[in-house]
Amino acid sequence: MIDDKPAQHWQIITLFPEFFASPLDCGLLGKALKNDIFRVSFINPRDFSDNIHRHVDDRPYGGGAGMVMQIDPMAKAIRSIDNPGRLILLSPRGRPFDEKYARDLSNEKTISLVCGRYEGIDERLGQIFPIEHICTGPYILNGGETAAMAVLEASVRLLPGFMGKIESASEESFSDGLLEYPHYTRPEVYEGRQVPPILLGGNHKFINAWRRQKSLESTLQYRPEMLDSATMDSADVEYLKNIPRRRAAANFSFCLIHHPVYLENGKTGTSSLTNLDIHDIARISCSYGMGSFYVVSPLHDQLNLLRDITRHWTVGPGSQANPDRKKALELVRPAESLAEAQAAVRERTGRLPYTLASSAAWPHKKDAGKLITAADARGIAAGHPVLLCLGTARGLARELIAECDGILRPVRFISENHLSVRAAAAIMADRIFGDYC
Repeated sequence: MIDDKPAQHWQIITLFPEFFASPLDCGLLGKALKNDIFRVSFINPRDFSDNIHRHVDDRPYGGGAGMVMQIDPMAKAIRSIDNPGRLILLSPRGRPFDEKYARDLSNEKTISLVCGRYEGIDERLGQIFPIEHICTGPYILNGGETAAMAVLEASVRLLPGFMGKIESASEESFSDGLLEYPHYTRPEVYEGRQVPPILLGGNHKFINAWRRQKSLESTLQYRPEMLDSATMDSADVEYLKNIPRRRAAANFSFCLIHHPVYLENGKTGTSSLTNLDIHDIARISCSYGMGSFYVVSPLHDQLNLLRDITRHWTVGPGSQANPDRKKALELVRPAESLAEAQAAVRERTGRLPYTLASSAAWPHKKDAGKLITAADARGIAAGHPVLLCLGTARGLARELIAECDGILRPVRFISENHLSVRAAAAIMADRIFGDYC
């Protein structure tokens, strides 16, 4: 024992206790187990089966593929544990497992992990026991054992005495919500590649600052979504602002459609241009570093009005009074049709844009295959120009949606949606690009 504090106890309910033998017998895990920093017990549901062949699964009610783990052996296995402590099931419906969760578990005295197999466990198990669900990621495994091993290792390595230095755990990736800085060791030069000189100078103040900056750079480049919850101060934010980067948003343009759209009477027609839509969507485009903002109307008086608005803010009195608005309105481009907007993108980029429709309603079944997510749209924009059509009035007409390559999933589709087109545009831009793409 490292001290007099009782070792943390992990109790694993699994059909395959032998799965854990090798990882628990090597490296720091094996050493910590031998030093009684933590201990592990295994409970096999087969030991509680009434079947002569020790079966613990059966066919699902209602039919379907695969088998389901029976509730009786599982319930008996759990009840055989004197003190289950925190009872956890590895499950896709669970809360995502992360470093914060691991730290939380490292403070527990007793943890029981339930490993499922086959198609899952009889649903009634969770109605009988206070089971907490954990999900280690959006992928499919043969059973819960691999995930259970990940949860155990991520948690016990934070226990006192596990790591050689307490700093080792506190400085690693994810410990403060950022990826770790790069590491170097001897030789100083290898195949012409030298260790950064700042690491050789011995000034730990400079070294720590360099490491922090590299941690920020690495996170922004490889896992930018982590910045949403990372621990940062104002100096970190200023440093991030000044890191040069290629932004996928530059390949992305809004296209505000005024024809053909559905009108209040349910018929297709042409809607009128709205000053607020032009200003706000231009400002959204500018804020997210997007490309030109196309405004489509077949009516010449509407396009002339659009030109009057943009001239006032880009070369007229408004340009002097509000330079920021000038920058945003300079993105506006008039077009008489979607085809004209597509041609303008092609002329600017050399490629015909991938054209997306947006809608407040879930599309009909025959269009469901064209649905894409915000992440999909971001991925396309990373290597191809994208034109996202926004509908005015009551939304894009069916014939225009049919011309598009895909349909972006609605912003709100299981709750009421009273958003204006400019509000929806802001939400779409943020979901697709956030503050870092």
